[in-house]
Amino acid sequence: MSLLPRSQDLRLIGRSAAIRAIENEIDCAARSDAKVLITGETGVGKEVVSRLIHRHSARSSAPLVTLNCAGLPDSLLESELFGHVRGSFTGAYRDKPGLLEMAPSGTVFLDEVGEMTPRMQVVLLRFLETGEIQKVGAERMARATNVRIMAATNRDLRDLIVHGQFREDLYYRINVIHLMVPPLRERREDIPLLIDHFMRRFTQPADGVVSGNGDGSTAGNGHSGSSTSSRHYSPVRSISAEAMEALCDYAWPGNVRQVENVVERMVVTGSREVIQVSDLPPDLRAPGQNGHGVGRERRRTVADDLFRKLVEERQSFWQAVYPLYMNREITRSNVRELVHKGLEEARGNYKIVLKLFNMESSDYKRFLNFLRKHDCQLPFKQYR
Repeated sequence: MSLLPRSQDLRLIGRSAAIRAIENEIDCAARSDAKVLITGETGVGKEVVSRLIHRHSARSSAPLVTLNCAGLPDSLLESELFGHVRGSFTGAYRDKPGLLEMAPSGTVFLDEVGEMTPRMQVVLLRFLETGEIQKVGAERMARATNVRIMAATNRDLRDLIVHGQFREDLYYRINVIHLMVPPLRERREDIPLLIDHFMRRFTQPADGVVSGNGDGSTAGNGHSGSSTSSRHYSPVRSISAEAMEALCDYAWPGNVRQVENVVERMVVTGSREVIQVSDLPPDLRAPGQNGHGVGRERRRTVADDLFRKLVEERQSFWQAVYPLYMNREITRSNVRELVHKGLEEARGNYKIVLKLFNMESSDYKRFLNFLRKHDCQLPFKQYR
């Protein structure tokens, strides 16, 4: 949970039609108090969009509080959202207000709402329908303060509804205004602007001034847009045209968050003023890796790139795919598409997929357990 300061100023970085459309949708959403659902892949900046909506709304002088719903057990998530009373569970030594009380006349942003358990979905739905708060351990209901609810997810909620993992009535409650933030590969003209922004952020002299846009403001482009940033003593000052071309040709499965991390890594490890293609991480300097060059019939997907690493470069699934997914640099749909490609190649045999993805035979159960846990296992019969 975090309480975001009011003093931050944010903007979207980019000149693409997709960015202009999102800006218009943000302005539209800010003019009302309707609930907002923000969807998009990991790293595109759903939280930044929520902050911009709040900043331009009539509630801007009130708090915006956020809660990440992923990875929290029901008891803790319910306590964070609604609060608890003293003695309601072990460790509850005092009454604690929930987020819905901490944002009077403000906004509550629920990130990763698609990860909520069925029980918590019922609890949230009850609040949205009645406006009443029942703290954990409390005997009486309390009326909530006037708050606006915004939610975000990188999952396909309609698909979850079909599989019985998300309540359809809750979906329609939170999906009054729907904003979909496009992935970076669909707005490649914004990539140079983003790289330039992060280059300036990480190469500025450490003079004690908060980095930003030259006017004291911080910036985000579907990114977290933190008010402080790292600066590094590095000779790096710019990127060569060839290196920039390679960066623009990359698929960026982790979107803007990955751009920030890659630029910071290049600044930290760079040993000369101008970054060359040879200074890029290996997976970013392979020519034509995304089908962006001449003569390609279609642009390669994230799963295409991952499949190439596994099959052509003989990297292990646990080294090339698993860390990216666990660090939220690729999405569940990316992994599912990769498994689909593997099953097509193996004609539905998961044991052959295991070998294709360069895993030991002893990893078979571990691999299937991973796929089941993260809803990435596909029926094998359709590939035979």
